[in-house]
Amino acid sequence: MDGNRGKIILGVDPGTATMGWGVIRQDGNRLRYIQHGAITTPSSWEMPRRLAHLFDSLTKLIRGYRPAAVVVEELFFNTNATTAITVGQARGVALLAAYKAGVPIFEYTPLQVKQTITSYGRADKRQVQEMVRMLLNLREIPRPDDAADGLAIAICHAFSSKMSDKVGVGR
Repeated sequence: MDGNRGKIILGVDPGTATMGWGVIRQDGNRLRYIQHGAITTPSSWEMPRRLAHLFDSLTKLIRGYRPAAVVVEELFFNTNATTAITVGQARGVALLAAYKAGVPIFEYTPLQVKQTITSYGRADKRQVQEMVRMLLNLREIPRPDDAADGLAIAICHAFSSKMSDKVGVGR
């Protein structure tokens, strides 16, 4: 799916119930929207089955889009340890899928994403989503929120990689 020039970036917002993702193409200073979506797992599934489904689905996305980079949001520790653990497991699955596919991996904190997208580290979710819509010239804010976050992470990398010579892990 990388028939045109430019580099494909896959952004991943990890979660076990919903893993959001977004694919963009960076061609110099231009960003082009490719696709977004969410991988979901039923809460009735046991955790190993949920993680396997996330891994298999993400592996298919990586094979299909052949990204030059997979960008995963770093874990933000809040007061809910259970949520942090399950998100950490989903993050691990995303990192493993990209690593096994030989794709360079980059990671950004939520603060870095907000600062890069909106120039304001305390921007709320709606402000980030609106900037994603504007930067990608979309009619509407991408849904679900997790997918908009995946696009935001991909955009963050596109902007950040132009400003520095960051080295990804993997490959």
